[in-house]
Amino acid sequence: MLILIYLTVLVKDIYQTDRTTKPKAYVALGPGLTTYNVFTATNNHLHRIRRQLIGRVLTDRSMRAFEPTIIEQIDIFIGNLLVSAQNSQTLDMTEETRRLGLDIAGLLAFGYDLHLQTKESHRFMLTMLTEGTFWSSVFLHFPASRRFRLGLIAVKTFRKLHEPYLSLMQKMIKSRMAEKTDAKHDLFSHIADALNTDTESGGLRDSELWAEANLFLTAAGDTIKTALSSTFFYLCRDTRVYQELAAEIRSAFKGATEINSSGVAKCKYLRACINEALRMSPPAPGVLWREQAPETSNQPLVVDGQVIPKGTIIGVNIYSLHHNDEYFPDPFIYRPERWLEDSDPEAKRLMREAFMPFSNGPRGCAGRSMAFLETSLVIAKTLWYFDFEAAPGDLGKVGEGHSSMGLGRERREEFQLFDTFSAMHEGPYLIFKPREDYWKNIK
Repeated sequence: MLILIYLTVLVKDIYQTDRTTKPKAYVALGPGLTTYNVFTATNNHLHRIRRQLIGRVLTDRSMRAFEPTIIEQIDIFIGNLLVSAQNSQTLDMTEETRRLGLDIAGLLAFGYDLHLQTKESHRFMLTMLTEGTFWSSVFLHFPASRRFRLGLIAVKTFRKLHEPYLSLMQKMIKSRMAEKTDAKHDLFSHIADALNTDTESGGLRDSELWAEANLFLTAAGDTIKTALSSTFFYLCRDTRVYQELAAEIRSAFKGATEINSSGVAKCKYLRACINEALRMSPPAPGVLWREQAPETSNQPLVVDGQVIPKGTIIGVNIYSLHHNDEYFPDPFIYRPERWLEDSDPEAKRLMREAFMPFSNGPRGCAGRSMAFLETSLVIAKTLWYFDFEAAPGDLGKVGEGHSSMGLGRERREEFQLFDTFSAMHEGPYLIFKPREDYWKNIK
């Protein structure tokens, strides 16, 4: 019980407060070393302003208006699954879901269709984002190395893709700014009125727009791949859970057109399956670092009864928290039922307090609801139209743990993540089989 109290207080004292902020090193996760966005802002006042601004497009009302676009992109994803099934192909779900997430993010940010799911032309950005996230994570954890950031242009990937990536981002922004503000339902339509106004009162300079756009592509798009890939991984390896979820989806709807936000919200086992995948394989599996906010420096920062010296970086490792057996009995077993059981209300409360796949508190992910919506719709539509299983042979083992991977990575039934602040992973490789004649309704 001492451990329970200790961890609960740690999370509350570090994250659920305005007395902490992100360390200055977080600027390494943005597009430059001087321009902050809503994710990297170390100043709490600036963060609140940007959060309110960016949050306009992520409200429930806004997402309802944007939902047809999400479903349209998911239908393209479903169409790709059908093609693979008809041609007996295997698919790497990390890559497929990543393209889907980024296509949706591009449309949500600036109404720009990247066509990553259907065309090759912009897929170079996937490599650029992977490399950029890796090196940004290095700079975050070793701030002194940031002075070598400009030297990255000498790295082959950056030398080859840096300019095309910048050009694509500029094209996205300029093409949207050339249209009427209300031409599309996207981030730009919600923040256009704040451009080039007083930044102290919530304004945003044109030069800062790129920073927010870059954030949207990585935070709103690139991280959804982990939620989806891990859910697919655990489902295809647990026949009991797979069958129960398939039964729920296929009995909850009369047709695919009913699979929408209000429909999936009623699917309790679906949400439990997603929660459990996010618990075992969180999109940000490492430590979300914090330090005392400068505006509170006249008072001591107390965490779990201990005074934290000014300038000390503190945090909780999300993966470790999610696998603490005091909160989650049998933490390395995928068991969605733990989210539905009501036998011990106190244990359930503590479990939910320890669950933070998208962080929590003032700095928690503003797009949390959007992530759950996308994941729910994709899994529901996939199980409506298809059955799926792991690819045969060694390809079907990709994403599993193995003793050769080292201590802590030996579990075959655990989806393997590599912490680059967000999560890097591969697989699972799946094969899809159309479900009866339902596939004939796929557009």
